[in-house]
Formats: sequence, C-alpha cells, structure tokens
Amino acid sequence: MFESLYEKGIQLITKLKKNMKNKLMPLVDKILLRKRAIIESVNDELKNICQIQHTRHRSFFNWAVNLLSGLVA
Repeated sequence: MFESLYEKGIQLITKLKKNMKNKLMPLVDKILLRKRAIIESVNDELKNICQIQHTRHRSFFNWAVNLLSGLVA
C-alpha cells in the first residue's frame, strides 16, 4: 500500500511508535506533526458549524456531495 501511494505522490506522516525503527524525518514533517492537533480541532469546528456528520463514503463523489450539502444547509 505504501508503494502505491508513494507512486501517486502521497506520503503518510505518523509519529514514531515504540516498535518502529528510528528514521530521520524532514523538518517540514516534524512541524506538521506538531500542528496536527490544531489542524484536527479546526476541522472539527468546521464540521460542527456546518453540521456535517462523519460518514464513511464509498466514493469521492458521495463525500463531496455530503460536504456541499452541509455547507449549503
């Protein structure tokens, strides 16, 4: 899965866990990890203001329709 995402230009950034090998992380990734709580709280506030329910969509189109309907409402 990592290889297919990396080929598409998508890189997953996670915190280092106890059982993971210690690898050098770029400075930009470290800064984004520190800002993760702020980013998640802003997204949560936007969901609460727009009253968008968290649903698991099977396609991007259905997710976009749900988002737009929440913003319009």
